[in-house]
Amino acid sequence: MREELLALMEKNGRIDLKELAILLGVEEVVVANELAALEAEGIICGYHTMIDWEKTSKEKVSALIEVRVTPQRGQGFDSIAERIYQYPEVQSVYLMSGGYDLMIILEGKTLREVSSFVSDKLSTLEQVLSTATHFILKKYKDHGTVLSRKKEDEREMITP
Repeated sequence: MREELLALMEKNGRIDLKELAILLGVEEVVVANELAALEAEGIICGYHTMIDWEKTSKEKVSALIEVRVTPQRGQGFDSIAERIYQYPEVQSVYLMSGGYDLMIILEGKTLREVSSFVSDKLSTLEQVLSTATHFILKKYKDHGTVLSRKKEDEREMITP
């Protein structure tokens, strides 16, 4: 039941206990207790609302930053990752395989603000060897949700 519950919650964090109980074939109290246990164990880490900011008036710029770093002896990449994720602009930090070590997703109001963060704060950290910034120009799908659908042709077909 645990994995089924997690899959349902991942698709719709707003689903209510009653509906979850029906879908899982258990009592609501069982679902409530399991959710509390999953939160206490740190398996469910938070609840988020996905917003398509392009459809609002708020100006927002997102970027992916590739970062190569020197890992610290005895701590690996953990301490530099922790230092980086403390910045409020940083939305996500991932340890990666391949040509760079960390991928950072950050947000700012303008391209200049994001570039400034990378050059003034990120690049100046002692363990950082290099960075590469990739600005997100448009999101088509995020966290499994399609954000930009093709508009359907609503014209009627005319046949002779």
